[in-house]
Amino acid sequence: MQEEIVIIGAGQAGSQLAHSLRQGGFEGPLRLIGEEPHPPYQRPPLSKKYLAGDVGAEGLWLRPPAFFETNRIDHIPNTKVVAIDRAAKRLDLANGDTLPYGKLVLATGTNARSLPLAGADKKGVATLRSIADVDAIREGLKTSSNIAIIGAGYIGLEVAAVAKAMGKSVSVIEAQDRPMKRVVSQAVSDYFAKLHRDNGIDLRLETGVEGLEGDGAVSGVRLKGGELVPAELVLIAVGAEPNDHLATEAGLETDNGVLVDGSGQTSDPDIYAVGDCTRFYSNRYQRSVRMESVQNAIDQAKAAAQSLLGEEVDYDPLPWFWSDQYDVKLQIAGLSEGYDDTVVVGSPQDHKFYVAYLSGGKLIAVDSINFPRSHMLARRVIGEDWREGLLPDA
Repeated sequence: MQEEIVIIGAGQAGSQLAHSLRQGGFEGPLRLIGEEPHPPYQRPPLSKKYLAGDVGAEGLWLRPPAFFETNRIDHIPNTKVVAIDRAAKRLDLANGDTLPYGKLVLATGTNARSLPLAGADKKGVATLRSIADVDAIREGLKTSSNIAIIGAGYIGLEVAAVAKAMGKSVSVIEAQDRPMKRVVSQAVSDYFAKLHRDNGIDLRLETGVEGLEGDGAVSGVRLKGGELVPAELVLIAVGAEPNDHLATEAGLETDNGVLVDGSGQTSDPDIYAVGDCTRFYSNRYQRSVRMESVQNAIDQAKAAAQSLLGEEVDYDPLPWFWSDQYDVKLQIAGLSEGYDDTVVVGSPQDHKFYVAYLSGGKLIAVDSINFPRSHMLARRVIGEDWREGLLPDA
């Protein structure tokens, strides 16, 4: 009889892993533990279509609830694992129960990063990670005229676009000198800064925050220098942190993520990890990487399932990401870290262009703005010599 596999985390990675195990012929007991009450669901639409009300909760489900019963996947919602006993191969649950495992997979994802701000616990201050978070933000939008967003990354800018479309007054406050600085070039940052300002967003760069004001409920953001930005709803959108505390407390190797090899295996041969919570060495990039993307969640889960089924795998993907803001789609192929040159092709003024990132003349990443053909081609030719002219003109 095959030993039981337990997956902690019922998100994109955990759901895909369970599906891939059954597809690959695993017939043993299979449990999928999630802290939320919902079936596994997509997270990218949370800050876009779900927040805007264009899709309901059921429209986010990755698979219908009947799928799990049909495939003999024991989905256990509303359940928090508080400790891993590696010696006993047992999980301790918040309700006092325990669960045994034969093989364990951590698919615990990330948490929204918090800020040590005075007033961060006031009513009307939110982060965005789950359906419950967005439900609270939607309620706040009903009674708020002024919205302040701390952080000009993907989530912050996506929410700004949706809130502005609802007729709200929106301020975005960013400590860096340009939006999305961690992931895109100056040219792409400049484009999105102009896009948001042209749509009426009060985008404040190189601006620090002292604290959040208000009597019980938030009423504004106090900037360094003393200015108060009025806001009845404040979203803190300053990135995410890996949920690796269970692994750390269990004595597994972690470093801003659960350390895994190319098969998804941790420092314990009976424990694997997949998705946003992991960090692995990429031969492609010659460094350790942690990726927060749907692509990584799905593909790494498939690789780990193959390994658990006895196959040899070495996961080393070409990552890709996307963001929708207003009617603009940003698609990113590859990782641009370490580039020494960029080439801009097309017209930012016409809202259709791409930026190629080069390192030593080799193409390492491409940011495509409303240019899906360049994105798809980039995913095939990254690593080639740029001078071969493999990408299309605008």
